[in-house]
Amino acid sequence: MANIIPFKAVRPTRDKVNLVASRSYQSYTKEQVEARLRDNPFSFLQIVNPGYRYDKELSGEPNYHLVRNRYLEFIEDGIFMQDDTACYYVYKIVDRDKQEFNGIVAATSAQDYENDIIKKHEDTIEHREIVFKNYLKTVGFNAEPVLLTYPDNEVIANIIKNVQKERAEFEFTTTYRDTHYLWPVGDKALIDGIRKEFGEMDTIYIADGHHRSASSYLLYRDLMADNPNHKGDEHYNFFMSYLIPESDLKIHDFNRVIKDLNGLTKEAFLIKLDTWYRIENRGKMPYKPSKKHHFSMYLDGDYYSLYLRKAMFNFATSLDALDAQILHKTILGPILGIQDLRNDNRIAYINGKKDTISMKDSVDRGFYTVGFGMVPVSIEEMKQIADDGLRMPPKSTFIEPKLRSGITIYEI
Repeated sequence: MANIIPFKAVRPTRDKVNLVASRSYQSYTKEQVEARLRDNPFSFLQIVNPGYRYDKELSGEPNYHLVRNRYLEFIEDGIFMQDDTACYYVYKIVDRDKQEFNGIVAATSAQDYENDIIKKHEDTIEHREIVFKNYLKTVGFNAEPVLLTYPDNEVIANIIKNVQKERAEFEFTTTYRDTHYLWPVGDKALIDGIRKEFGEMDTIYIADGHHRSASSYLLYRDLMADNPNHKGDEHYNFFMSYLIPESDLKIHDFNRVIKDLNGLTKEAFLIKLDTWYRIENRGKMPYKPSKKHHFSMYLDGDYYSLYLRKAMFNFATSLDALDAQILHKTILGPILGIQDLRNDNRIAYINGKKDTISMKDSVDRGFYTVGFGMVPVSIEEMKQIADDGLRMPPKSTFIEPKLRSGITIYEI
């Protein structure tokens, strides 16, 4: 049964939360980061980019220690405060398209992750797991929740709805036109009710944040081994998550771009593709696939449609029927020579929320040679693969909502 507990969040004061909250660091361009560091002294980016103060690029342990120092300075300066009692945090996002996401920020169990109560559906990139584990160990906090999803639950939905009748502790709108709301829930009866409902769930699924959860699990293993008095209730036994019902989840595709054709000419590459696919040149106009087992390809200024020759491919498992897996087994591996999707630097990923022009632009500018698009994974596919104990290739899904860093912080 899922062990989902309240915790004492460190969070910005009400008057500064809109200035502190930031997107994931990787989502900014270098120019955007520099502008925010220059113009906003309260941005969470000030903490995760401590070298800016010294006009120096830093990495590894020296950088992690400075991140820790900047975090402590935010606490000392009263920008951050910690709740006196453990709370759940009802969190609502309304995006620019008026899509609503309603859920609960809580601490989730690393042991549940180990025991597959928290189920995974996607492979991770090993070196990223280790880098982030080492980062967490040094900085001592986690500022961006893992996104988990659970079967729609009427009791939890009613608790969330009733909590939201009160004035939100936080309410702010970002420059992306997403509006965020947060309500701390410290009432014992509500806490007991929420914990009971989650405690009766056999499985919860990771929607987004496989690397963050894997890194937190690795950290749990390290710190448990280092602690001769380990009890199981230490902070490192848990990691911060945002739990939303399945009906709120929004899944986009992740497109692939490849640096070269593995020594093949364009013509030789197309001939090899013909073994697996019916190919049609769609010309210069942007083209997207419309159904499963149907891919788009951008190569040498033209879009192509690729229809899988199903007689050539055996769908023995739920993973076999996944488009990202089919692409790997028919093109990326046997033709383009990309076997290790976790670590090969010849492949990169562009999330499908960006329009197809992003993939085209990366090829046209010479950064990559060919790009592939596919339809989004469904929630049913995602859950089935997780239930079967299988793993999607890395970056098979781009899932919303995307949370801001620095709104709730979990101290390890």
